[in-house]
Amino acid sequence: MKLHTSIFFPIEIIGTIAFASSGAMVAVRKKLDLFGIIVLGVITAVGGGMLRDLIIGNIPPNMFQNPVYVFAAFLTVLILFLLFRRWPFLLEKRYLESYEKIMNILDAIGLGAFTVTGIDTGIKSGYNEFYFLIIFLGVITGIGGGILRDIMVGETPFVLRKHIYACASISGACLHVLLLQFIPSNYAMLLGALLIIMIRILASHYRWNLPSV
Repeated sequence: MKLHTSIFFPIEIIGTIAFASSGAMVAVRKKLDLFGIIVLGVITAVGGGMLRDLIIGNIPPNMFQNPVYVFAAFLTVLILFLLFRRWPFLLEKRYLESYEKIMNILDAIGLGAFTVTGIDTGIKSGYNEFYFLIIFLGVITGIGGGILRDIMVGETPFVLRKHIYACASISGACLHVLLLQFIPSNYAMLLGALLIIMIRILASHYRWNLPSV
């Protein structure tokens, strides 16, 4: 558990910052006010974990019991708001392109971390023999916040239409659960997260998409 605590907590904070930033940017593009930007940023960051906890009956959800991720998301959104308010030229395309490249990497890290910790939460709740359930919990932890974000602003969820996102989470979740049969949990988590990060970065760089009609 020491490895999990020492490595995955800062990685989850990185992911929280990336997810909150993506929610804030969507809110800015939709011309929402400060409250709307905060709500969208925070729900993007912690919404997946909230859905996971509701599914397994962890009431109240962890975001209320341990609000460190909520605070991290709130501070991230507030800093972005103040930056864009003070220097609106940062929203110009030339700056946003560099910003989005950095955020894509951080987002991939966050997706990997949240997916495997979502599985770990399911296992600790006593569902270690329900493989489909813990894989689903991992995936919903990783992508749930983004789905809630897009629904709230009236858009088709990003994970259903752009790049290989949910599939990266599913692949890493399946690898994590498979490796649990052969190696210690911490190492299974690391390898599962690394697979997700690798797929996401490659998919973003090479513009991989699943086929559509």
